[in-house]
Amino acid sequence: MQTRRFDIGLTAIAPAIWGSTYLVTTEFLPPGYPLTVAMLRALPAGLLLLLIVRQMPKRIWWLRSFVLGALNFSFFWTMLFVSAYRLPGGVAATVGAVQPLIVIVLSRVVLGSPIKALSVAAGIAGMAGVALLVLTPKAALDPVGVAAGLAGAVSMAFGTVLSRHWAPPVSPLTFTAWQLTAGGLLLVPAVVLLEPSLPPLTGANFLGFAYLGLIGAAFTYVLWLRGLSRLEPSQVSPLGFLSPVTAILLGWGVLDQQLAAVQLLGIAVVFASVWMSQQAQMARRAEPARA
Repeated sequence: MQTRRFDIGLTAIAPAIWGSTYLVTTEFLPPGYPLTVAMLRALPAGLLLLLIVRQMPKRIWWLRSFVLGALNFSFFWTMLFVSAYRLPGGVAATVGAVQPLIVIVLSRVVLGSPIKALSVAAGIAGMAGVALLVLTPKAALDPVGVAAGLAGAVSMAFGTVLSRHWAPPVSPLTFTAWQLTAGGLLLVPAVVLLEPSLPPLTGANFLGFAYLGLIGAAFTYVLWLRGLSRLEPSQVSPLGFLSPVTAILLGWGVLDQQLAAVQLLGIAVVFASVWMSQQAQMARRAEPARA
C-alpha cells in the first residue's frame, strides 16, 4: 500500500509541473509559434535522453514508438494548440478534461479493466472542478475548437492506455526517449511548412525552452510513463486534473491574478475527484484479496 501511494505521489508530480507550461510559455517564449515550441520541447529532450540511454528501438518498437509519439506529443499538442487558439482558455481546458472518462472506456476495451461507478463519478467531478477553476460566463463555443479539444483528449487517452498495454521491455527513461524523439521528428515537417522562422532568441527564451524540454518534457514524462508501468491508466489519468490547479495557483502567486471563491471551490472539487479516482482503484485491488 505504501509503495502504491509513493507511485501515485511521484506520478502526480508530472501534471503538477505541466501546469507551469502556460506561465513559462507566456512569460519566457516568443508568441505565435505553437508548433515550433512543441517541436523544440520534444525533439532536443528526446535526443538528449537517447544519448544518455544509448538504446534504440528494435523491430516492432520502431512503429510503436512513432505511434505513441504521435498520440502523446505530435497530434495531441497540435490539437491542444488549435483548441487553445480557437476557444477561450477555460472552454479548452474543460473540453480536455474529458480525457479520464475516455481512458476509463478505452481501458475496458483494450485492457479488460472493469468500469467502476466511483471512477466515472470522479471523472465527472474532475470536469466540474476544472470548469469552476477556469470557465467564465463570457466563454464562447467554436465547433472547430471543441472538435480539436476532443480529438486531443482522445489522442492522449489512447496514448495513455497503449503505453500500458504494450508494456515496453525497457526502462521508463528509455521509453520516454523513444517517444519524445519520434514525436519531435513528426512535428518537423509541420513546423517547416506551417510556421515562419523564430526571431533572434533572448536569454529568457533559451531559459524557457530549456525548462519546457528538460523539466516539462523529459523529466515529467519519465515520471508519467513510470507511473503507467505500475498503475492502472484509469488511476493515472485523473492526476492530470492537477495541471489546471497548478496553473491557477501560479497565476495567483507569480502573476498576481485574482483568485475568486468559485475557483477555491473548483480546487477543492478537483482534489476530491482525484481522491475518489484513487479510492476506486484501491477498492478494485482489495476485492481479489478478500475473495
